[in-house]
Amino acid sequence: MSNTKHFVAPVEDTPLRATDSLRTDQAPLSLWADAWRKLRRRPMFIISSLMILFLLFVAFFPGVFTGVDPNNNCQLSNSEAGPTAGHPFGFTLQGCDVYARVIHGTQASLSVGVLSVLCVLVIGVTLGALAGYYGGWLDAVLARLGDIFFALPLVLGALVITQLPLFRENKSVWTVVFVISMLAWPQMARITRGAVIEVRNADFVTAARSLGVSRFGALVRHVLPNALAPVIVLATLELGVFIVAEATLSFLGIGLPTSVMSWGNDISAANASIRTNPSILLYPAGALSITVLSFIMLGDAVRDALDPKSRQR
Repeated sequence: MSNTKHFVAPVEDTPLRATDSLRTDQAPLSLWADAWRKLRRRPMFIISSLMILFLLFVAFFPGVFTGVDPNNNCQLSNSEAGPTAGHPFGFTLQGCDVYARVIHGTQASLSVGVLSVLCVLVIGVTLGALAGYYGGWLDAVLARLGDIFFALPLVLGALVITQLPLFRENKSVWTVVFVISMLAWPQMARITRGAVIEVRNADFVTAARSLGVSRFGALVRHVLPNALAPVIVLATLELGVFIVAEATLSFLGIGLPTSVMSWGNDISAANASIRTNPSILLYPAGALSITVLSFIMLGDAVRDALDPKSRQR
């Protein structure tokens, strides 16, 4: 036998107790509680949330920021006039107040984005959850259906759909929402399907099934709540994408009717004055850029907070 002696340092002389200490008086945080704890410490989340709340306040209460009715105060004598008292952004080619139009246009642009995301969530999450959980022929059929819509680019598909008599004669916010939702749901369905496939064989789902919970009940009560993290991230990012899509369609003349004030319509109308007075174009385009940037920043912050790899073990 070896005569080598082993010496072990006293526990009180090592820092291991402080390093390896474990709090046993606190329950482990859930995914959402841990995500909220991270989000409220991120400046990007705080700044983007404040910007979005401000934009929502402008959309719901435009009268707080301007008392000018942009529809009934257009005078050709003010055509392309510069900023004056009460009109800080100047006037359009038709003599309308640019500032009032930007403020009132917030409602239509945000409405299209929010309503489109809600419709895409309903369609995409429903179809993706059913395909991912049940699989089989249902998964195959829904996957091929999604591939068909994936093959249609948003702008090209909207050009084709909006030329149908039903849509061409009934332009409105709901028409644009319907077109965007029809073409954008496959990505949401694909993300939901992948998340559901990862969760459906988890131990807590198996335990729920063994206790007598039906397959559909397990999907609604246990699988979907634990598969919503990537869905929420994608929905946050797509809010900005859909607002840009509405502006693009309105700029091309196939989106909202010209009677509806939106940033896309204002950008399209300002195109005629870009050489003589480019500021008419810059103000609605700036509002659109700030809004989209806010949602992108929020989506990035939420994605980082919900990333399982970043969670502390």
